[in-house]
Amino acid sequence: MSILEQLAATIEARKGADPDSSWTAKLLSKGPEKCAEKFGEEAIEALIEAVKGDRAGLTSEAADVLYHLLVMLAARDVPLSDVLAELQRREGTSGIAEKAARPV
Repeated sequence: MSILEQLAATIEARKGADPDSSWTAKLLSKGPEKCAEKFGEEAIEALIEAVKGDRAGLTSEAADVLYHLLVMLAARDVPLSDVLAELQRREGTSGIAEKAARPV
């Protein structure tokens, strides 16, 4: 099991936890919209670090982005395995060809 799969499992397990005892449970208790908002905030912070060229800052913010992405997925009951399967499906396909095949 990868660290992302472990983290996704931990987030899933926190769904029913007391929001006062778990940051993840607190985020999830605020609903999918708040989880999406937090993901967006973290993505912007990662962008800022990337533009600044701060490798350590980008590494830290990228970890935050991945965590908040998993929380957002959990809030909408989208398992990480579905996302990984979609990536696997796209493997070996040109990004240009993949985009062209998407419905408009």
